[in-house]
Parts: sequence; structure tokens; C-alpha cells
Amino acid sequence: MKEMFMPLKVSATALEAQKIRMNVIASNIANVNSTRTPEGGPYRRRDVVFESYIFDESSVGVNIPKIVEDERPFKMVYDPSHPDANKDGYVSYPNINTIEETVNLISATRAYEANLTLINSYKEMFMKTLDITKA
Repeated sequence: MKEMFMPLKVSATALEAQKIRMNVIASNIANVNSTRTPEGGPYRRRDVVFESYIFDESSVGVNIPKIVEDERPFKMVYDPSHPDANKDGYVSYPNINTIEETVNLISATRAYEANLTLINSYKEMFMKTLDITKA
């Protein structure tokens, strides 16, 4: 009986993982011009790490073990009047590419929708199975 609900568990955990991914992407986009953070320096782009797990036959799913910072260099823009400009007049801007983030957001949204479709299809099949067994 537990195996019967395994696809639902996988899709439910994948939904949660994609929701977290969409939140991280939204944070990246919101901070595209953040040159100063509480930690010091410009905002650094973040990305999620996905991990599948199988504990036993009844416990499978998708997990996000950590959110990592992108190590690509910051964008340097010459703007000597900016309050965060260095001694040479350059400002470090976050290492965020809005086009890349938009593509990632579309991908995360489509993955979320696909998992939602799977859950709804599985629910319909389960309900039809119950109808067959009643007859």
C-alpha cells in the first residue's frame, strides 16, 4: 500500500523544492543592484542544490540540502560618484544576470506545474480506481 503513494510523495517534495528554488531566484532578481549587504560587499547570487533521496521503499523524494553562493566575479562598473565606488571609481555589482534568472524562473515554474499535473492525474486515477472497486 505504501508503494502506491510513492509518486505523490516524490511530486510533493519536488513541489516544495521548486518553491524554494523560485524564492531564491526571486531574491536574486530583487537584489540585482544591491551593492551593499549587511555581510559587507555586494549581494552574491545564490542557487539551490537538489538531491534525491531514498531512505527505504516507502520514503523517497527531492531535497534541497543547501543553498550555495555563486562564486563568479562581481560586475565592475565605472561610476566614481557612487557611494560604494572603490579608489579607482569602480563599483562592484552583484554577479546576477537577469536573463539567466528569468530562464531559471521559467524552468522552475514549468517543473512546479509538471509536478502539480502529475499529482492531479494520480489523484484522478486513484478516484477512478475507487469507483471501479465499488462497482
